[in-house]
Amino acid sequence: MPLKVLILGANGFIGSSLTHAILKQKEWEVYGMDVGDHKLGNCLGHPRFKFVEGDVMISREWIEYHVKKCDAVLPLVAIANPAQYVKDPLRVFELDFESNLAVVRQCVKYKKRIIFPSTSEVYGMSPDPELDEQRTNMVYGPIDKQRWIYACSKQLLDRVIYAYGVRDGVDYTLFRPFNWIGPKLDNVFEAKEGSSRLFTQFISNVIFQKPIQLVDGGKQSRSFTFIDDGVDALLRIIENKGGRASRQIFNLGNPKNDVSVAQLAKYIIAAFKQYAEYAEHARKAKVVVVPSGKYFGKYYQDIHKRVPSIANAKKQLGWNPKVDLKTAIKLTLDYHLAHKDYQLE
Repeated sequence: MPLKVLILGANGFIGSSLTHAILKQKEWEVYGMDVGDHKLGNCLGHPRFKFVEGDVMISREWIEYHVKKCDAVLPLVAIANPAQYVKDPLRVFELDFESNLAVVRQCVKYKKRIIFPSTSEVYGMSPDPELDEQRTNMVYGPIDKQRWIYACSKQLLDRVIYAYGVRDGVDYTLFRPFNWIGPKLDNVFEAKEGSSRLFTQFISNVIFQKPIQLVDGGKQSRSFTFIDDGVDALLRIIENKGGRASRQIFNLGNPKNDVSVAQLAKYIIAAFKQYAEYAEHARKAKVVVVPSGKYFGKYYQDIHKRVPSIANAKKQLGWNPKVDLKTAIKLTLDYHLAHKDYQLE
């Protein structure tokens, strides 16, 4: 019998990329739900993909039925944009924690394997030069810094799932993406500042000839990870050869792609110079510095460095990220500049 995989948030960045990869590389069946389907392309209508348009906060009977029938459940629905953490923290909590907790409890009820997307943000402002799943302390700012509600929501679910594993023997894997980037992360043809995450916001700014804004000077660094590398790890986790992913926590990031936000801006501008249509945009691109309080608001607090230890993923999964940052940028631009109407598919 082929493995049956339930993906909630199948139209998201990770969900759509994972669905495409499963249908292309595996014989598994995929059951997906999301509020839209524009990123799923030719997956729709595939004989091994059953999709329904629905809201995880409403379509609870459909979700429970499919949790019961599937082998592995990936609840990928979440608000994952720092601007939203600050502007609408309660919405973040309700979706990211409460809705996903209901799915987790169904997995416990029906004894189903849960593969949960934690986040690199759970480590907060830890000063550790390398973030380790077992040893790094999780350090957050004061309560009025509302941006931490996302990290807190994810961390609490990590702890709940772990506790269910201890008490009820639930089979789980927690994975922590470190700044996954690539095609369809966000709509780069959306001109509004703050409408997407840092990587795609910079791309959008070049396209629309708007200044790239470096929050607090862009000295913060991130370990950017190409989506194909991340999906490769997820396929290994779902397959779970020898049970090596069971009751494990994995950082999934690329330590070799650790660069400052300011350096990322330079890489993106340089990459645009290779495309005739946008070479002049790149030549005229401006980079400006903006205070975080002005850009995000007073409830924001930043993380200065975020480098993962991936020793556990290497050991248990045999996984090692391969795509360097400049290649990741080129592949993303290749896709979006050739599919300017992808959001309307």
